[in-house]
Amino acid sequence: MAIDNTLSPHGGELIERVASPDNARHIAAGLPKLSVSDRIAREVINLSYGVFSPLDGFMVRSEVDSVVKNMTLTNGLVWSIPIVFDVTHETMSEAGLAQGDSVLLTYQDEALAVLRIIETFSYDREFMARNIYGTTNLDHPGVSRTLEMADIFLAGPVTLVNPPLINPPFDRFWKTPRQLRDRLSELGWNAVVAHQTRNVPHVGHEWMMKGALLSSEADGILVSAVIGEKKLGDYIDEAIVLAHDRLREAGFFLPDIHETSTLMWDMRYAGPREAVFHAIVRKNLGCSHHMFGRDHAGVGNYYDTYAA
Repeated sequence: MAIDNTLSPHGGELIERVASPDNARHIAAGLPKLSVSDRIAREVINLSYGVFSPLDGFMVRSEVDSVVKNMTLTNGLVWSIPIVFDVTHETMSEAGLAQGDSVLLTYQDEALAVLRIIETFSYDREFMARNIYGTTNLDHPGVSRTLEMADIFLAGPVTLVNPPLINPPFDRFWKTPRQLRDRLSELGWNAVVAHQTRNVPHVGHEWMMKGALLSSEADGILVSAVIGEKKLGDYIDEAIVLAHDRLREAGFFLPDIHETSTLMWDMRYAGPREAVFHAIVRKNLGCSHHMFGRDHAGVGNYYDTYAA
């Protein structure tokens, strides 16, 4: 069956919530400010450009509960990882924030986005960790991150008011879903295999990419390198993306079948659940196929080798 990538955003619509410069000044004027972490900043950007379609903001409690328990959104769409914004009681109090307010999110002392808070809630983080990761062992990096979350979650839609400036060398490879879809169209690719990676390539990766390309009869391979927080011992981001791009530059792949890109995402190491999430995200980026390797998105011995 032919696959039409124009229909591929999860839920049927590519969400884009980016204010024009004039509107950005209007909606951000006079709002209280809240500084956000690297992780939250990356997720705000992903929400705003549709990487996380059909989400338009941080999840309300009912959505979190449905994802944790059922691996679906409340409307039945498959979704496997909660997208949440945690803050402390002290932060809420200092900023004077409450449900119904709007707040200007700042990152590195610059305006980033406006969050309209439609709900504040708490959630059992141990229950979340057990269901998402299959364990509550603190040696699991995803578990430790989840259990270290603050007590309160803010939920609501976000609107980007200040598009990010991406530092070299990543500026060559980062594209919004719409920009990436335009690039795939420019290449003439209708069927696209996503290669998720947090590693520098070796000959096994080369073999698997070529094998996936041939077996799927796709038009090209999109390397989607994960840029963000990883566990101790993983490769640095620059090495990952530059080494993968070098495969094409050095002639291991023809230029018309290989493209390198980045995905801003902090690895959860959630094994099979994260594999599902990766497929949804790459679908939003315009891919029709996804590669899953040995212990995909796994860590330690928490998941069977081919669980994903």
